Amino acid sequence: MKRNMIKLLMPALLLMSANVMAGDAEKGKSLSGTCAACHGMDGNSVNPIWPSLAGQHEAYLDRQIKLFRSGERENALMAPMVSTLSDQDVADLSAYFSSQKLTMKAADPASVELGKKIYQGGDKVRNIPACMSCHGPTGQGNPMSGYPVVANQHAAYTAIQLRAYKAGRKLANQDDVNGQIMADVAKYMTEEEIDAVSSYIQGLKSAQ
Repeated sequence: MKRNMIKLLMPALLLMSANVMAGDAEKGKSLSGTCAACHGMDGNSVNPIWPSLAGQHEAYLDRQIKLFRSGERENALMAPMVSTLSDQDVADLSAYFSSQKLTMKAADPASVELGKKIYQGGDKVRNIPACMSCHGPTGQGNPMSGYPVVANQHAAYTAIQLRAYKAGRKLANQDDVNGQIMADVAKYMTEEEIDAVSSYIQGLKSAQ
């Protein structure tokens, strides 16, 4: 069922990617100062509850910033930071952070076995698909489908997002089809599985 839904939504996702304005990474760097306090000058956040943006797909960053700007994705910290950005500013920032190199991290060895099980195989009995079916075996996602890079993201941030999906708090924007897919996945996950898969994702490359 989920596979059929993804196929039906693919044309819309491809159209969203095609409509992203071309960004200038150098101009984006000059605009990134206000982002640095939370996300780091090079997009590598030093606080694990805030996401690292370095190396993320440009189209994905562009879309998420615009969702924060419009209020469709609610966040009290992000809203004032992006409220005055033009579409070109958003494109430039997205180009800059996308061009940066993401810092490698490590998984908690105690969580690798369970995290790997969920990430690579899911749980068919409980309708939990493998994370890699959308995000790929190395967590690089799929920019054409709107699936973000998740590899080496802070475990704390990933766990916060998964719990928000599980609680249904990520569905305010009805156009965020990937958000609906994630909510359908996370609602069946246990707290232990959320923590384990988040840790596994944090150190995905080193854990393979």
